[in-house]
Amino acid sequence: MTSHSEVEVPSEAELAAMSREELVELGTKLDGVELVEYGERYEPGSPADKRAERSVARWFLLAGLSSVLFTVAFIWWPQGYRGAYDPGQWKYALYTPILGVTMGLAIGGFGMGVISLAKKIVPHEVAVQERHHGMSAEVDRRTLAAEITDAGHRSGLIKRRGAIKGSLLLAGGGLGLVATVPIIGGMIKNPWAQGPESDLWVTLWRPVTLSDGSVRKVRLVQSDGTPVSPADMEAGGMITVFPGVPGGAKAADSPALLFRLRPDTPVMVRAGQENFGYGDFYAYSKVCTHVGCPASLYEQQTYRILCPCHQSQFDVTDGARPVFGPATRPLPQLPIELDADGFFVASSDFHEAVGPGFWENGKYPAWSSHPKGSPS
Repeated sequence: MTSHSEVEVPSEAELAAMSREELVELGTKLDGVELVEYGERYEPGSPADKRAERSVARWFLLAGLSSVLFTVAFIWWPQGYRGAYDPGQWKYALYTPILGVTMGLAIGGFGMGVISLAKKIVPHEVAVQERHHGMSAEVDRRTLAAEITDAGHRSGLIKRRGAIKGSLLLAGGGLGLVATVPIIGGMIKNPWAQGPESDLWVTLWRPVTLSDGSVRKVRLVQSDGTPVSPADMEAGGMITVFPGVPGGAKAADSPALLFRLRPDTPVMVRAGQENFGYGDFYAYSKVCTHVGCPASLYEQQTYRILCPCHQSQFDVTDGARPVFGPATRPLPQLPIELDADGFFVASSDFHEAVGPGFWENGKYPAWSSHPKGSPS
């Protein structure tokens, strides 16, 4: 035997032969702990013991079920935008609150379950211990492990408490699901199910097919629905325009910037897009090609569009080519013309995907520009 904090420390062989209870008693002595009170909170199997177990299990069950509901809502609940008077708008309005409530119940239920477990199941203990310095010895680590195991046995979590263990497993797995489903959830649905008409390829600027089979081009309107004509803008000006269709002002991928350059401003046009502008008027997507922020600032003197999120800058006189910042792709240009009433309309939808790049966005990977009016 050797001395350890005035307590004789057994050898390795003696440690191996000691029971769990003996190791717990030795551990408390080595740590200078005086157990004033220690033991089960209730008689195992008693009505009070079963009530405590059910109380803890209910919290973990709530957390597990809330996690499942969060996952179901995240993947299958209708989350597409609906206007205030559109059918099914209440489903869209409830999407975010449902996610918030179910995630909150999952996290809160798990936390309350752990607190309830500590207060009602883990052995009751009142101890007094002196502080010590330095790294713990092997005997301290061995006896600490025995104390933890003993707490598990005395609380019934090792051999009993099936309801708590099952609900805890459900709650823990559910929380892991809550943490991972936002990452993998977007990969469950096929974004290309509609082929060329899939959401990542089209916007509300595409021409509208009417009930009689005719096709109507979409007007450029302001946020209040007012259509835009050339006389509405001064040279050097810029306004934000939206598709003149229901929900056009709310669609995240549809806002565009309409510019009127000063006369005789040197302009470079992108190859294949020579006819996208109308005189001195040009329209580009407002969605930054870096991470999708609104590129909403414009400096007239330099003809640069600025995205305030990460300071990407785009040159309006060169096909909205990025000239500064992290963006690497030009802003998509919207082809425009005038309708019979003299208002701007989109000749067609954007010819490339709007917003940040994605893996399959190789439809129009290359681009170049040349002076307006010169051969390409």
